[in-house]
Amino acid sequence: QVQLVESGGGLVQPGGSLRLSCAASGRIFSIPAMGWYRQPPGNQREVVATITSGGMINYADSVKGRFTISRDNAKTTVYLQMNSLKPEGTAVYYCNALLGNDYSDSRIRSYWGQGTQVTVSS
Repeated sequence: QVQLVESGGGLVQPGGSLRLSCAASGRIFSIPAMGWYRQPPGNQREVVATITSGGMINYADSVKGRFTISRDNAKTTVYLQMNSLKPEGTAVYYCNALLGNDYSDSRIRSYWGQGTQVTVSS
């Protein structure tokens, strides 16, 4: 089994900062990519930022210059540093990992965390 455990959400004022963390554990052989997605109230889930094991990074246009995604050296934990937060950033933030479970199985599977609430409000 694979678990993605997120932490770091909460209530923050507009202009403030939060740092989200997501740790992957369990039956993992490789993690080609990890990312953060969010689902605002009444809206669909959308991509925020992604990072590959090779260091390729992509951001949604709405967060460029304000959010930074990174991974630890073991590449099993992904972070999202969120600065200059805006009220429209209020959402449940989900961690995603594309990973392989075993060296003998080339299939890549998608796993999701349970989500962490971020509320940006004064």
